[in-house]
Amino acid sequence: MDKFKVLFLPDNKIIEAEKGKTILSAAISAGIHINSSCGGDGVCGRCKIILKKGQLSSQPTGRITSEEKRGGYYLACLSVAQSDAEVEIPKESRLDSGTITEEDAYMLRLKGIYSEVVDIERGESILPEELFIHSPLATKLYLDLPKPNLEDKLSDLERIYRQIRLIQDIPVLQTGLSNIRRLGALLHSSGWKITVTLGKRNGTTEIVLIEPGDTSEKNFGFAFDIGTTTISGQLIDLNTKKILGTKAAFNKQASFGADVITRIIFAREENGLEKLHHAVIDEMNIMIQELARENNVDLNDVTCCLCAGNTTMIHLLLRVDPTYIRREPYVPTANFVPVIRAAEAGIKINPRGLLDCVPGISSYVGGDLTAGALACGMDKTEKLSLLIDIGTNGEIVLGNKDWLISCAASAGPCFEGSGVTSGMRASKGAIQRVKINPKDFKPEYSTISDKPAVGICGSGYIDLIAELLRRGIIDRGGKISQRLSSSRIRDGEYGREFVVAFKEESGASGDIVINEVDIENLKRAKGAIYAGTSMLVRHMQLSFEDLEEIFIGGGFGTYLDMENAIFIGLLPDLPKEKFTFVGNSSLIGARQMLLSHQAMKDAEDIARKITYLEMSVEPQYMDEYMASLFFPHTDLSKFPSVRLG
Repeated sequence: MDKFKVLFLPDNKIIEAEKGKTILSAAISAGIHINSSCGGDGVCGRCKIILKKGQLSSQPTGRITSEEKRGGYYLACLSVAQSDAEVEIPKESRLDSGTITEEDAYMLRLKGIYSEVVDIERGESILPEELFIHSPLATKLYLDLPKPNLEDKLSDLERIYRQIRLIQDIPVLQTGLSNIRRLGALLHSSGWKITVTLGKRNGTTEIVLIEPGDTSEKNFGFAFDIGTTTISGQLIDLNTKKILGTKAAFNKQASFGADVITRIIFAREENGLEKLHHAVIDEMNIMIQELARENNVDLNDVTCCLCAGNTTMIHLLLRVDPTYIRREPYVPTANFVPVIRAAEAGIKINPRGLLDCVPGISSYVGGDLTAGALACGMDKTEKLSLLIDIGTNGEIVLGNKDWLISCAASAGPCFEGSGVTSGMRASKGAIQRVKINPKDFKPEYSTISDKPAVGICGSGYIDLIAELLRRGIIDRGGKISQRLSSSRIRDGEYGREFVVAFKEESGASGDIVINEVDIENLKRAKGAIYAGTSMLVRHMQLSFEDLEEIFIGGGFGTYLDMENAIFIGLLPDLPKEKFTFVGNSSLIGARQMLLSHQAMKDAEDIARKITYLEMSVEPQYMDEYMASLFFPHTDLSKFPSVRLG
């Protein structure tokens, strides 16, 4: 079969592309992940590339403007090499990696999480580190063993067991054959001074590792939130509980589809499951290696990893067929996954290190919501609480320590920066706050880390929609005014658009804009969240006024303007004092479980306690959703605080 060499810039990677193979497929083969939220169907227009040399053939598309065509732009998913070629992947088409926020901003955001979470027994507010007993998934214990003699001829392994039980009450201990095979020589060469790593594994305690000498001070673990759109990870010192570093990146599975349904369908294709698995594992391993290197941590000292994620993401992480998640009666293969070797999933920490996953709830409500409910203390408070995780899957949980009920309201990836023209995740250069001057319509904005603007993250879009609505630039249906005159309001390729930042004033490769298609996508996303929340509350025969505290999770940035979120109809119209923005509650919960066996037991109880409400069979859900497709809502009486000119 004929093959052509394709050079990808600026990566300087060359791949031999088989004749007929798309540039998108060739890029993935080269380890370069291009944004393709529609799964390569030519619909989203996010996978734009620039042809520098050679020839490409391409199917017709309305996603490339006339000006872009003259500049050599193509859609990677619709283009095939007809000769050796050089193509450039512009920044806006890439699924990049990097730190999601500055650490100081991250910590500021998390300071208030437990302000209202009360320890019922003590009756006082508690800090995160005091919430659970410190008992990590893997702990290290230094042992100075008595040497055997004629009076004490206990075997080497039993000698270790005996010494451990003198220190800790562990009736059931086990270990692996690989440890036993090297045990005799190791004990004699180390002078009977060793360090054992003890891991909690499926109801027993396992000796995971046996090392010579005292290495007990070097014990590290990773906590991950594997989101549909974003993967976030933290390196934790398991002895001190200190967060050594945080990173986040787009989930490279987006190359195969923006949502879980398209990925489940792709998993049925030849090698589809393998590709989806490696897309997430490879990104996790990059984070692991970078965080370890930046903190001078030897990967052999990383003894465990704990992952939270929705049900589909955990299936794909473990290379488990997710097919039946989307088929009636919508039953996953597993909600409670046993602790395994991280190496079995391809995670590159210590080869004998452990991997645990947060227990899930149902096909469409997973361990990420379990972790969020744990992080917000919903299982420990008497207050009627609500957690809204505004991510791609829009998971919501309502209740208190006595009962919990959840639902999923698929919002799509808009609020995580995907599926919108100038969208990006909450990283450096993302516009996160916006005000619009009512006289000249010039936006005033701030970016994460005060870097030049390169795009708009979730909190920026919420502010932007609210400001466009306040200034009369858009109507309640999301249409941009035809009567206003401004250099920032113009006709674009996809309808009317508003220029947030011109190319000359930003760090982007073109103007940063929002158009009517973007606004429609954001309107649908906010409508799904509000409708799901409303239906969940109504199902329990409650009203929004009954809610005592509301936690908002999501990868928005370093802040969320609750007033603006209410103004556009994303959140119910309640006093701001009831809301707490918790950021990535899934990652917080995962970290707690990594550091505490008690937290994991509580998470298991939460997962078993939560009742799942399937919105697709709720007769009034679609009516509520359709009514939510206005800003803020069709029924303005639901939003008495919103004043529109």
